[in-house]
Amino acid sequence: MALSALAGALLPVRGFRPGGADGQGCARRSMLAGAAAIRPVVLSTWSHGVPANDAAWTILASGGRALDAVEAGVRVPEGDPNVTSVGYGGRPDRDGRVTLDACIMDEHGGCGSVASLEHIMHPISVARCVMEKTPHVMLVGDGALQFALDSGFPKENLLTADSEAAWREWLKTSHYEPTGSVRDHDTIGMIAIDAAGNLSGACTTSGMAFKMHGRVGDSPIIGAGLYVDNDVGAATSTGVGEETIRIVGSHLVVELMRQGRSPRDACREAIDRIARKRPEKAKTIQLAFLALSKSGEHGAFALQRGFQYALASRDAHNELFASESLYEAPNPL
Repeated sequence: MALSALAGALLPVRGFRPGGADGQGCARRSMLAGAAAIRPVVLSTWSHGVPANDAAWTILASGGRALDAVEAGVRVPEGDPNVTSVGYGGRPDRDGRVTLDACIMDEHGGCGSVASLEHIMHPISVARCVMEKTPHVMLVGDGALQFALDSGFPKENLLTADSEAAWREWLKTSHYEPTGSVRDHDTIGMIAIDAAGNLSGACTTSGMAFKMHGRVGDSPIIGAGLYVDNDVGAATSTGVGEETIRIVGSHLVVELMRQGRSPRDACREAIDRIARKRPEKAKTIQLAFLALSKSGEHGAFALQRGFQYALASRDAHNELFASESLYEAPNPL
C-alpha cells in the first residue's frame, strides 16, 4: 500500500518513527509500490514541516478533516520565532516591517488568501476566515489587517529581537539577492488527504527576507503557491515565488496529474518548464514543487539539491525526505 511510486528511490534524511522502527521502511514501501494508498497522508515543505505535520497528523489520525489539519499544521511554524521565513520571527522587509502572506484551499474549491498582512500571528487563520466569511478570495494590506482585527485576531508585534538584528546588519550593505535556497527559503506549504479521501492545502510565509515593501510572492496566490482539485490532487511550491507565478506552477502540476502524470513527473515537468523559459536564472535560484494525488501517491522535484519535505502517514509516520532535483551542482544553494 505505497504512498508513492518513488518511495524506494527517495532518501529519508531523518526519521520520526514511533512504535519501533525496523530500519526497513523505504524497502517495505518500495515492495508495495503500485497498490492502493494508505489514508490519511500529510506532506509539507522543509524541515519545519516535521513539527507542522505532527499537529496536522493529530487531527487526521482521529478522522478529522484535511482542512482543519492543514490549518493547525502550518500554525506551528507561524508561531515559532525560530522559523525565520514564516510568521512570528520572520525576517522583515527592507523597511523593517514583517509582512505576511497566506492562502488556504478546501475540498470544495473554496479558497481564501491574505497578502502583505502585518501584526497578525496566524495569517493562515485569517485566510480561512476570508474563505468562509466573505464573498472574496483575497484581502491585502490595511484591508486584510482591519478584517483580521474585526474578526477578533489580536494585534501583535511580530518583529523579534533576532530578526531586527539581522535586518540592521543587512542595512549595512542593503544587498538583496533572493535565491530561495535552504538558507533563504520562504514558505511552508502543506497538502493533505483525510480518511474520507478529501484534499486540502495551506501555504504561509513572511516572504523573502529584506524584500521591497509590498512585494508579494507566490504563496498567497491560488494556482501559484497552492492548488487543490479534489477530483485530482493538490500541489504546493517553495522557493523564488516570482518564477512560480510566471507558470502558475501549482495549478500546472495538478493539471498535469489530471492528464495522467504521476505527482513526481508533474512536478518535474513544471521545473523543466521554468528551466526552459529562463535557463540562466534557473541555475541561480531554488524552486520546488510538492504534490499529492487523490489516491495518496506523492512526489516532489526541485531545481537544485537541498529541498526537503516531510511526510506523515500511518505507514511512514513523520519522515523528512530529500527531493530529486534538476541540477546536481557539487555546491548547491
